[in-house]
Amino acid sequence: MAGLFSGLELGKRALATHQLWLNTIGHNVANVNTPGYSRQRVTTSTSTPEEHRAGMIGTGVNATAIRNVRDLFLNKQFRDENKNLGQWASQEKMLTRVEGIFMEPSSDSLGGLMEKFWTGWMDLGNNPESIAARTALKEQANLLTTGFHRRYDQLAELQKSIDIDVELIVNKVNSITDEIASLNKQISRAELGGIFANDLRDRRGLMIDQLSQFIDVNTADQANGATLVYVGALMIVDDSDAIHLDTRDLAGKSFVTSEVVWEGTTKKVQNYNGELKGLMEMRDKTIPQYMNDLDVLAETLVTKVNSVHSLGYDLNNTTNIDFFDANFLSAGNLRLSQDVTNNVTRIAASQSGAVGDNSNAQAIADLRKSLFMTRGTATMEEFYNTIVGQVGIDTNKAIQLRESHTLLVEQLENARQSVQGVSLDEEMTQMIKYQHAFDAAARVITTVDQALETVIKNMGVVGR
Repeated sequence: MAGLFSGLELGKRALATHQLWLNTIGHNVANVNTPGYSRQRVTTSTSTPEEHRAGMIGTGVNATAIRNVRDLFLNKQFRDENKNLGQWASQEKMLTRVEGIFMEPSSDSLGGLMEKFWTGWMDLGNNPESIAARTALKEQANLLTTGFHRRYDQLAELQKSIDIDVELIVNKVNSITDEIASLNKQISRAELGGIFANDLRDRRGLMIDQLSQFIDVNTADQANGATLVYVGALMIVDDSDAIHLDTRDLAGKSFVTSEVVWEGTTKKVQNYNGELKGLMEMRDKTIPQYMNDLDVLAETLVTKVNSVHSLGYDLNNTTNIDFFDANFLSAGNLRLSQDVTNNVTRIAASQSGAVGDNSNAQAIADLRKSLFMTRGTATMEEFYNTIVGQVGIDTNKAIQLRESHTLLVEQLENARQSVQGVSLDEEMTQMIKYQHAFDAAARVITTVDQALETVIKNMGVVGR
């Protein structure tokens, strides 16, 4: 039956509920700059009414739950774009290093060394009997071979560096999935009583956001509060268990590389994304293509120069001499022949053996203009410029896509924060609102208390 004591209980419920609101608001304000935190709200409902002869009379308010505010659709969009951002950011970083390897344009670039090499043959053609011109040509040729070696070796070293980065990312992924699995376990335990582990859920969401930077991530929420995480169609976090990734060495290449597999198996991970995808594409596709193009250029240079040089005569009237060592045709190992290395008089500038004949030197110099490359449509210099141009195109593409996805990620993050982020202005407004509600509830209790005092102390006293 409703009475004054029911009024006290009603006021007590109101005080407790509004105090809970104030505590929750204070928690929000305290975590305004905490990464991954989503604002929390108290859900309330009217308490069970009591019967009265005039009808059902209310008994106040109950706090039913404290829930964090999250937008699942925006979270999924954010993680999808974060994968793309991770991929193109890692590719931009590596392609920028590739540009530094080629150093174009500069006097020490491979293009500049090739130009000096052809100029050396022209200088020898102008003075075919000069030892100084032959010595200068030999030095330019050595600089050119060194230029090939340096760029090829630096690309190979970059591959090795990326391979190490892949292993580091695999370790990061395993560490993050371990923490997600641990948080799943804590959340499931905490929510057995029907309460919501909001702060633990925020921490888990932040971990999944970070994971999406490195690999492909898809999630599915479970009834027990756990979140399953998938890479493609395969599970990497199963409730409170994390399935680790590993790397497996592969032989048969210029260096020992690794592929990403599921730990304890030889099954290769198929759904790459994020930074891992960007690094794997650079290591296994982009850089090997640049190295192959340099090999093609080096092999063409060796075979074409040797084919003309072997027909000419040196200062000793000897023919059939290679300028480059025909056994080494890669950009990583091409070198001058032992004959030319030991004695510059073995350089064949003549096609007849006659004194002053420069026709062979001129013929080799003319190779610069010959269309040997790309199915007879480009010179060697044009082919090399195509390699450099492709590096520039790839880098520019990576920069543009990185910038585009950065903007999308920022927009999605702003949209997420507008829904689940803490706004100090909004929290201050809510604080004032529930402070007044708390004061009013306290006033209700004070009023009921005064009424009880009247009943207890004053009723029946008048007239005595």
